Amino acid sequence: MTDADHPVLYPNAGDGSDASDDPDGDDAAPISRRGLLGATAAAGAVATAGCASGDDAGTPGAVEGAPTVFVFNTGDGSVSVVDAETDEVVGTRAAGVTSSFPSNQFSPRLVDSPDEHLWINADRGVRALAADSLSEATRVGTGSGANWLERTPDGAHLLVSAREPAHTQYRVDVDPDSERFGEVTGEIDRTPEGGRGRNEGPGPCDVTVHPDGEVAYVPDLFGDTLTVIDVEAFEIAGQVEVSPAGSGPAAPWMGTAAWDGETLLVEHDEGATGTESIWDVSDPLEPRERVRLTAEDGLGERPLTSEVGPDSETGYVFTPGSNDVTVLDLAAGEVRDRIDLGGSAFVGTWGPDRERLYVPVQTEDEVAVIDHAAGEVTARLAVGPRPYGATAATVRPAESAASEPAQALRRLAFRHGDSGTTYCLGNCACGHRL
Repeated sequence: MTDADHPVLYPNAGDGSDASDDPDGDDAAPISRRGLLGATAAAGAVATAGCASGDDAGTPGAVEGAPTVFVFNTGDGSVSVVDAETDEVVGTRAAGVTSSFPSNQFSPRLVDSPDEHLWINADRGVRALAADSLSEATRVGTGSGANWLERTPDGAHLLVSAREPAHTQYRVDVDPDSERFGEVTGEIDRTPEGGRGRNEGPGPCDVTVHPDGEVAYVPDLFGDTLTVIDVEAFEIAGQVEVSPAGSGPAAPWMGTAAWDGETLLVEHDEGATGTESIWDVSDPLEPRERVRLTAEDGLGERPLTSEVGPDSETGYVFTPGSNDVTVLDLAAGEVRDRIDLGGSAFVGTWGPDRERLYVPVQTEDEVAVIDHAAGEVTARLAVGPRPYGATAATVRPAESAASEPAQALRRLAFRHGDSGTTYCLGNCACGHRL
């Protein structure tokens, strides 16, 4: 598959911006697999030694018990910090790295102390940023530039889907008190499954964890399957073939499990404008598709990701092709509303209290705050350039956690280095390669 075959997956290929000039990875330099999987906290410290000052890591004074949303600005490698009680931006600081799909399913309640970490997708792997300083704690390479990740509800593991060219699932120890913190503890090579067309694997694209923590779901973009992963055994526990809504491939690529464990949302890159499916996962090992929604049902264009409301009755699908969020009635299996964002947004995150949804609007350099009870945008917050990914926590970096020299070095590293990119659709993370 090339950029010419699929402009949605590789919208900027060949122009020196977001996607790779070689999406199939044929021209990539050889990579040591042992080197990729052996990344440790020491390696992370070396990688960031030139980007942080001595007073930047572990700075005392981090604010605990402070509901906070972190917005990753792909334009300059900064992070805007939002007070999730007052819906005010309390600061924007350089991180020297950016993220399109940070772990955010359970992170808002797991990241509750200065010792915890925000886990992000960056460059050709995943990284941990210290919650009290946003400095890098460790990194793990995956052999792919397209990565999606989520922590398990108990906070012990990070599950990673590494799409082409790796086509691999990883499990990483992310318990900050563990002696194996940052180590890969499980791996599933998916390449033997093959993939549609010229793809050499099924293209595991996204991962979402059932709230019981025992299984995870992976939509396979090039396999037209939904794969069920046993988290503890770290093996494939089941796989469902996903039928198309029309004549083309079903192309499931992103998914979100509801809080009550009954429902799963899956986004599909199929047809001219994309589709959305609602699944019954009341038996976690036997997902069953209930309904497929299309533009004819009122679905917005190009559904990319989704979030589920705190009541598990409402789905919010980010549809950047029509500059809105499509609101679903999950029980009825139908579109309830469309919320205009005034620009393109690809992801969102709930605040720690799960009452408001924070949606980075990339094309407007702002975050739209959707109040779940009101069902509308109640605030628009100005943030850094080209915001994309977002996650939340109940701990906030100290205002003095990064000195001005450290901030300047991080911005310089991001602008001139090659390790601050992230995979995303749209105009961001220049220089990224798969």
